[in-house]
Amino acid sequence: MAKGFDCAAPLNAATAKLFASQGFTFVGRYLAEAGSWKGLSPSEAQLIMEAGLYIVSFFERYANRVREGAAAGTADGRLALQYAREVGQPPGSAIYAAVDYDAPPSDFPAIAAYLEAFDAAIVGYELGVYGSYRVVKAMHERGLASKLMQTYAWSRGLKYDPISIYQYKNDVIVNGIGIDYNESNGDAGGWKKGMAILPKPVLDPGVAQTVINTWIKKSWAEAEAAKQGATADKILALTEQQKYYNQLANALRDASGLPRE
Repeated sequence: MAKGFDCAAPLNAATAKLFASQGFTFVGRYLAEAGSWKGLSPSEAQLIMEAGLYIVSFFERYANRVREGAAAGTADGRLALQYAREVGQPPGSAIYAAVDYDAPPSDFPAIAAYLEAFDAAIVGYELGVYGSYRVVKAMHERGLASKLMQTYAWSRGLKYDPISIYQYKNDVIVNGIGIDYNESNGDAGGWKKGMAILPKPVLDPGVAQTVINTWIKKSWAEAEAAKQGATADKILALTEQQKYYNQLANALRDASGLPRE
């Protein structure tokens, strides 16, 4: 596992080199407007990379912003795209949208809507999701993201196997700044300026359409039929299931170059 950390405070050249000398290989930093106290600047990005560290990009307006749904996701995704370009982040790397609170399952539909809209707005970049065990698990199972960063906070001792980054200790002082300790599986979507990122394998459009037609649409129709005479709670559950089928179909369309419906 690769050793890393994330922090809100900017790094200077000396501090970045010191972390690198201690075996850290990446740092998580925030994409934010120029002049923000916690935002990554182009000059900081350059000195971090000169020290030999990779950067993992986060975006967060405030802790529970994701509860505000699709409109917020679109607005935030556009900002994240702007800031990523300003600091020289190469296309193909990841931007992690933060779910920085103990989100209950009742918030998951709004969070999913936010993330789907955010993903559509960060054109050329891969969506990552930061959050608790149940958040990253739920969003992964909905097909919204494969780059996952789980925090031990709010995770109640559970750890989701497919995660790319695990944030295992918060709020410690190292080299004079406050950091959170992370470890990565080496496939977290981190970046260095100018690096070439190979495109993901593309799914054959015919295969994708076959799966959509023969399984996803059939399952959606079966859920619709099951609503007849069902209780209100059952109808609500079936509707959520249909939303998942729609998201899965769109994920296949995205992977194969087919237009979304």
